[in-house]
Amino acid sequence: MSLRLFNSLSRQLESFSPIEPGHVRMYVCGMTIYDYCHVGHARMMMAFDVVQRWLRASGLKVTYVRNITDIDDKIIKRAVERGITIRQLTDEMTKAMHDDIGALGIEPPTHEPRATQYVPQMLAMIGQLEAKGLAYQAGNGDVNYAVRKFEGYGKLSGKSLDQLRAGERELHGAGAKAADGKHDPLDFVLWKAAKPEEPQDAKYDSAYGAGRPGWHIECSAMACSLLGEQFDIHGGGLDLQFPHHENEIAQSEGATDQRFVNYWMHNGFLNVDNEKMSKSLGNFFTIRDVLKSYDGETIRFFMARVHYRGPFNYSDAGLDDARLGLRRLYTALDAVNAPEGAYEIDWNHPQAARFKAAMDEDMNTPIAVSVLFDLAAELNRDRQPQTASLLKALGGVLGLLQQSPKAYLQGGVAGGDEAAAIEAAIVARAEAKKARNFAESDRIRDELAAKGIVLKDSPQGTTWVKA
Repeated sequence: MSLRLFNSLSRQLESFSPIEPGHVRMYVCGMTIYDYCHVGHARMMMAFDVVQRWLRASGLKVTYVRNITDIDDKIIKRAVERGITIRQLTDEMTKAMHDDIGALGIEPPTHEPRATQYVPQMLAMIGQLEAKGLAYQAGNGDVNYAVRKFEGYGKLSGKSLDQLRAGERELHGAGAKAADGKHDPLDFVLWKAAKPEEPQDAKYDSAYGAGRPGWHIECSAMACSLLGEQFDIHGGGLDLQFPHHENEIAQSEGATDQRFVNYWMHNGFLNVDNEKMSKSLGNFFTIRDVLKSYDGETIRFFMARVHYRGPFNYSDAGLDDARLGLRRLYTALDAVNAPEGAYEIDWNHPQAARFKAAMDEDMNTPIAVSVLFDLAAELNRDRQPQTASLLKALGGVLGLLQQSPKAYLQGGVAGGDEAAAIEAAIVARAEAKKARNFAESDRIRDELAAKGIVLKDSPQGTTWVKA
């Protein structure tokens, strides 16, 4: 079966065919770098990491762009509060992001452009829009996009201009008027005029006066510069569908007069214990918060068990269950010595074929993960190295099961003083059992158990894992 993706633009599953045969060009809206990334960000980046992994596993070349927004009101405010430059803040937060998502096994994109590197391209696109009558400079110095002059605005969100205007009236009152010199309340900013109180490093020169780009124009300019005026896949969180992605379409297609993106993909919302994540509710978690209690692969596995388009409920109970499930897979691998090195997947193998069918049907990772469990059960029965190799290889397609089973099950203490002390205790216990000193043997076992070390006895000897 060929790959099918749910296209948010058409609101249906469509067979996927890249513009350039064998080469997929994909853009995903990345982070606004002013603080640490939270688990909602992890969910988005994890979703599209799996997409690009599967495209590559399917034999396609992938040019994957995920941007960084490094100029923004929140960034300016945070830098001023901390008494540092904007670049110092964004460099610090970019490194933190790379550390955090790296722990989740999220691979770097092909290109990771920073918005501040593409201001000339943004200004060029704004100039094109102005020349076509789609942009105008307001009295306050801002340059705005004239939404009503772009035919088809609302096609991604499925909202007509009248519905959007009604929403504006409902939000701001029946007598609402265009603010800041906008011709229409629906118009959005392309270039923000600088304010006197803003720091100098927040200001860029332009034909419209000093200022900085609006958020929406950033992605249009970076995507078109790196992937071309028309490309295959554009992704992001469902919260970006409107207005951000709607505005990207209006800007890009308004400037180029051609279709911007063929397939729009959006991952579902994240909740925490079935409530929206919010600092005010006290249920807000950064990735590094969670990494203090759970390893990165457990978090990744937790997210892989939910379809990218579905709502994702974050909870400690869900993470605990994911950790148990991942340990089951590693435990099955630990019992068999699989050959070292890469394993070429035979996609005609019944389990591999099921895995492929699931992934080809809009990245159905829950079904793909169920195949991993079926393979683990098969491995527990047949103890065949080939089964272990296939389990590990299919797990690798999802960014899972690539650690040494023993290292994972021993919780990252497979070497060093702690591991040496555990091995010494196992030897002492064996000697106590040999001397029929069962009280001492039990004492050693219980002492290790109290430290979270579980002993496993077998005819081949005693091994241990972290509880």
